[in-house]
Amino acid sequence: MSDVISIEQVTKFYGRNKVLDQVSLRVPPGVVFAILGENGAGKSTLIRGLLGYHRFDQGAVRVLGLDPLRKPMEIRRQVGYVADAPGLYEWMSVAQAGWFASGFYPDGFLRRYGELAAEFQLPYNTKIRDLSKGMRAKVSLALAMAFDPQLLILDEPTSGLDPIVRRQFLESMVDRAAAGQTVFLSSHQIHEVERVADWVAVLHDGCLQIASPLEDLKNSTTMLAFSMRDPLVALPRELDKFEILHQSKSGRTVNMLVRSFDRSTHDALDQHPNCFDVKAVRPNLEELYIGFTQPIEHSKSGAVNLSIAGRSEVA
Repeated sequence: MSDVISIEQVTKFYGRNKVLDQVSLRVPPGVVFAILGENGAGKSTLIRGLLGYHRFDQGAVRVLGLDPLRKPMEIRRQVGYVADAPGLYEWMSVAQAGWFASGFYPDGFLRRYGELAAEFQLPYNTKIRDLSKGMRAKVSLALAMAFDPQLLILDEPTSGLDPIVRRQFLESMVDRAAAGQTVFLSSHQIHEVERVADWVAVLHDGCLQIASPLEDLKNSTTMLAFSMRDPLVALPRELDKFEILHQSKSGRTVNMLVRSFDRSTHDALDQHPNCFDVKAVRPNLEELYIGFTQPIEHSKSGAVNLSIAGRSEVA
């Protein structure tokens, strides 16, 4: 089956500010695909362009095989979407919001919306204006999911949700993917994403740093730590052949995030006259995110510590 979302060399300017810079990625069907990035990285701009809310300055996009600029309404009828700041009619009740939206979708929408409202414990007859931020988020989620879309696009979907509902919602996203549907979500909640994502992409300053299956990314990357007897001596040359994503140095201790690290190099560092206490572990998603978004630091000042204390070695 073809990709659900295809993005090729997309660039977007707001005035002179380049918000997206030649971003390319593909989202296969039946996965939870998470795009990570700090506030202002370009996540929402990318999502809104996928739905035809604005035009990209360069590049090409397809969503469910459709061009968002030529057929935006057709895409929006097929895609469940929750914005980072959902727009709801304040004067409507929860029930009225579902009744109003049902006119745009096939039969069965209102029944399913009622089931989701009950699952989210929404006060059915309460006005939207009287709901908390978390309750409004639940209304938006119920509206987006009620017509059982093949593609669900979520921009910071768990913002405002209480921990129990957040966990239930994320688990339901995994169930959707297992049933062959696709979830494309943006978030800066890294620990939440790590529990549910099949694929991850990292946006930083408008540039795509990586897009990969999460397990492949973890398996190809290593958190390396070692101490140096003389910290003023250059790093071992054995490390020159690896791509170093992140490096921090504090006193005698060096922490690195490296790609394609191997056992032979681990052994060579163990035997190096200036190195001791060599450890290599599989990184978590937060460490990977830091590696793809933070510059290499060579001194204690400003360094990001990636601790591997108490974790089992893999190399």
